[in-house]
Amino acid sequence: MNYFLLALKNFAVFSGRARRKEYWMFILFYLIFSIVLTIVDQILGSAFLSLIFSLALLIPSISLTARRLHDTGRSGWWQLIALIPLVGAIVMIVFLVQDSKEDNEHGVNPKGSTEAGITA
Repeated sequence: MNYFLLALKNFAVFSGRARRKEYWMFILFYLIFSIVLTIVDQILGSAFLSLIFSLALLIPSISLTARRLHDTGRSGWWQLIALIPLVGAIVMIVFLVQDSKEDNEHGVNPKGSTEAGITA
C-alpha cells in the first residue's frame, strides 16, 4: 500500500526513476480498487465511481510509467507505443518487466539507493 500512496504523492513527477516493485504494486492495488468499484457500480446500477477513479488516477499512472521506463533507460514517450493495437501492449509489458539499468541520465539506480523513500 505504501507504493500506491508514494505514486499518488508523486503524481506529477515525470522525472526520476521507479523500481519494478513500486510500479507493479501500484498496478496491483489499482486493479483491486478498480474491481471493487466496478462491483459497487454494478450493484448501484451506474458507472460513476469507476469512471471517477480511473480519471483521478490517470496522471499518476502515466507519471509512474514514465519513471519506470526511465529506470530501464528509455524515455517516457515510449508509452505511446501502447497505442499500437496488440503489439504495442506486448512491447510495453516487455519494457516494464525489465530490470533496472545502472545509473543513467534519469538518475541513480534506485535498487542501490534509498532515495525513493521506501526500502526493500
